Amino acid sequence: MKQWNRRKFIQSAIAGSIGAGLTENLHAFNILPTYPVKDKYKVAIMGVNARGLDHVRAFLNQPNAEIAYICDVDTIPLSKAMELASKGKAKPKSVSDFRRALDDKTVDALSIAAPDHWHAPAAILGLKAGKHIYVEKPGSHNPGEAELLVDAMKKYDTKIVQMGNQRRSWPRVKEAIQSLHDGVIGRVYYARAWYTNTRPSIGKGKLVAPPVNLDYELWQGPAPRKPYKDNLIHYNWHWHWNWGTGEVLNNGTHFIDLARWGLDVNYPTKVFSTGGRYQYQDDWETPDTQIATFDFEGGKTIAWEGRSCNQRGINNMGSGVSFHGEQGTLELQDNSYKIFDNKGNVVKNVDSTKNVEVSQTGPGFNFDKDHFANFLDCMETGKKPNSIYNDCYKSVLLCHLANISYRTGRALQCDAENGRIKNDTEATKLWTREYENGWQPSIT
Repeated sequence: MKQWNRRKFIQSAIAGSIGAGLTENLHAFNILPTYPVKDKYKVAIMGVNARGLDHVRAFLNQPNAEIAYICDVDTIPLSKAMELASKGKAKPKSVSDFRRALDDKTVDALSIAAPDHWHAPAAILGLKAGKHIYVEKPGSHNPGEAELLVDAMKKYDTKIVQMGNQRRSWPRVKEAIQSLHDGVIGRVYYARAWYTNTRPSIGKGKLVAPPVNLDYELWQGPAPRKPYKDNLIHYNWHWHWNWGTGEVLNNGTHFIDLARWGLDVNYPTKVFSTGGRYQYQDDWETPDTQIATFDFEGGKTIAWEGRSCNQRGINNMGSGVSFHGEQGTLELQDNSYKIFDNKGNVVKNVDSTKNVEVSQTGPGFNFDKDHFANFLDCMETGKKPNSIYNDCYKSVLLCHLANISYRTGRALQCDAENGRIKNDTEATKLWTREYENGWQPSIT
């Protein structure tokens, strides 16, 4: 039996006798009994320094969720998140090691906002412990991990895995993509995606002892050990290959996913990427300027442009996606879109459905309410989530392939059936990574 029986029974019985729609008000006025333990899903949140705080806020705003654990290897953000989470009806437990939360059989879901090198290993451990998974993009540090997480989903197929590319739950985005699939600009053959920012230099870090508030050993987890530098944590790990994946997976995942979704393609036949660390000479290893192209069967191409240190936008948009077809262009920005004919005339202008500001780097449209609500609803009903990982990982794979092409300095020929690299031993070595002894992820 699914974990919704009591509430659904009460609501159905009351709705049948005194009218549908009243039950929510009865809950609001505490006329109905308090939700039983299994009527509110218990969630453990892993990694709460930045994006994880948005997870805390999102689950606090969900009536059928209860934050049971806050997990972080740094006591400072852990304390801040605990203070925020304690505003809910139930006070969560705080732990440094998220695996202690997985040991708790009453926990239903693990929500992962830790660094990229933790995404897939933590998600797989969560699935093995019987938890549903919400994992931030990109969900993996390399293509091999992405495939392994998909395999884990097959093995633990009663559990939901939702990725945090929340635009898939934004109403105008869904409307725009559906209009493309319905032929609003005819056959769509090209999508252009971009992201721009003005990130400062991270400088050259000094080798120092980790701060006393940080468990650096556990922070590194699956990654091979590197000495601590004073300019690494909590954000600049994004630009180091040992832990991060660069801007193309940090923010490009969102927009390349929309491009692939709109073009209705899966795996590429050819990927080429170039660029470099141009703006500053510092410890930043990944490119701050990156161009990538992805070719697909059926005569379709995606182009990506990422500029981490120069925020001049494209088409007056700092980030976005444009789709180009036989009969015109659709430009998608945040939760709104425009359609142009082939002469550049606007034929349709669709604004956001709600009067809210959308942040590129923060909680996004409506504080991600719809995306987290979709995750919980699918846990309850067994429906397919808006951003199920075994589909969205195909977009993540494109980003990983772009990085592999950049690092090898050449185009990659790929298998259109699975995205695997063909006839390139050096590039194929980057399909996976080395792991710290004892941390190799496995689904067995």
